Amino acid sequence: MHLLRSEGDQFVFEIGKREKRLLLDILKLYPLIPIAHHQVTRSGVGDKMESNQRLLEEALAEQRAGNRKQLDVMLGEEGRFKPVKTSFHLTLNPHQTEWLLQVLNDVRVGSWLRLGQPDEKKAKDINLTPDNARYLVFMEASAYFESVLLSALEK
Repeated sequence: MHLLRSEGDQFVFEIGKREKRLLLDILKLYPLIPIAHHQVTRSGVGDKMESNQRLLEEALAEQRAGNRKQLDVMLGEEGRFKPVKTSFHLTLNPHQTEWLLQVLNDVRVGSWLRLGQPDEKKAKDINLTPDNARYLVFMEASAYFESVLLSALEK
């Protein structure tokens, strides 16, 4: 995937068939970060902290459900992926690009969590199993798509 052109407030990316399939597979995983991973605070005591944590988790669940619905609508819009020869043109405005970055980041970080939060310098020490190997692919591919989108926003 790469930026073909920027037309006014639209980015047009060229994405291959396999890349499109990979991107859609990644986006199906959203949301991947467990809600319990988000903590209100490290300090605090008792019932008030538990109550605030529950409120945070409820708000996050609601936001994620809305984001999931918005993602499905955006990806399903006619002309979002316009077929051309052997690839597709993906058109996004800056807001959609930033929002897609957030979704990809959730999947990237969620994949990292599922891999046991490996240190970048000790990546060779990741204990890959048939159950978690796909998360290494999704983590790296999400980072790739994020870099392409960030590069477009910088231009």
